[in-house]
Amino acid sequence: KREFRLADIVPMQQSGPSGRFEDAASVGRGVGRFGRAFARLNPAWVVVLGDRIEAFAAAACASIAGIPLAHLHGGDRAEGVADEAMRHAITKLAHLHLPATEASAERIVRMGERPETVRVVGSPAIDGLSDFAPMGDEAWRALGSPEAVFLMHPIGRSPEAEEASAAEVFGALRALGLRVLALEPNLDAGREGISRAIRESGVTSRTHLPRAEFVGLLKRMAEGGGVGGVLVGNSSAGLIEASALRLPVVDVGPRQAGRERPANVTHADDVTSVRGAIERALATPADVRATWSHPYGDGRAGERSAQELAAWLPRAGSLLRKRCAY
Repeated sequence: KREFRLADIVPMQQSGPSGRFEDAASVGRGVGRFGRAFARLNPAWVVVLGDRIEAFAAAACASIAGIPLAHLHGGDRAEGVADEAMRHAITKLAHLHLPATEASAERIVRMGERPETVRVVGSPAIDGLSDFAPMGDEAWRALGSPEAVFLMHPIGRSPEAEEASAAEVFGALRALGLRVLALEPNLDAGREGISRAIRESGVTSRTHLPRAEFVGLLKRMAEGGGVGGVLVGNSSAGLIEASALRLPVVDVGPRQAGRERPANVTHADDVTSVRGAIERALATPADVRATWSHPYGDGRAGERSAQELAAWLPRAGSLLRKRCAY
């Protein structure tokens, strides 16, 4: 929105009740609206990222309409709510695959996609991280001087179950005496339970942080050393952006199950083991943190993706005939 003129806006999820059936209805709205937008705009490519229902709706529309479809971050494994199924379904709809890691690329080929259409570009989430400075003192104090960021999304359970899990995590953070900034969850089913737990915890909270502020905060925590400086929850940001910034992360529960876990991640199988996981994460010496690496590329995913799209453009029509490669 800051860099480009918006060609269209496609409303899908609506305020009010949320849940799996509401998500299904949102997909229907999205496919129809994307169809009208694509007919008017006549894009050379449709490019989608990841596994959410918005990406699936656009991908389904493009595939049915005969528009070349490129998919970023395909081939990953992460359970989410319906993320695993959505991601692999988009892979089978896509004509050009731009995975983030070599392991994901191998998985796409094993799914029957033609190897010449699979190009590893890295994760776009890594791009531009060096452009942001660590958050300054004034902005940090305005957020409650956080030593920990809570970022937890629902995993498809009832709101009551999601609230109970989030409350357990807040209990562990309180027991350790950490100042916490909580960010609101995404729009998946059960989010209202996590939102209630955030309100009842009494911690500083924000609906959203712009990317510059979010990355700046993670950088400050990563570079500050000592006690404090941990991201707790189940967001992919903990495994991707935070890994590139060498910030300790506690990944809670099964939402990211199967995703490649860099060395910065300490996993807690359930909420009862979160406190110990946070203690272990914070105890990692600085010299060990300095050795941490990740598989998500060097921050040039956008550049490589643009090159691939341009290289395939003259012969994109040859991609439209999908055929299993084995």
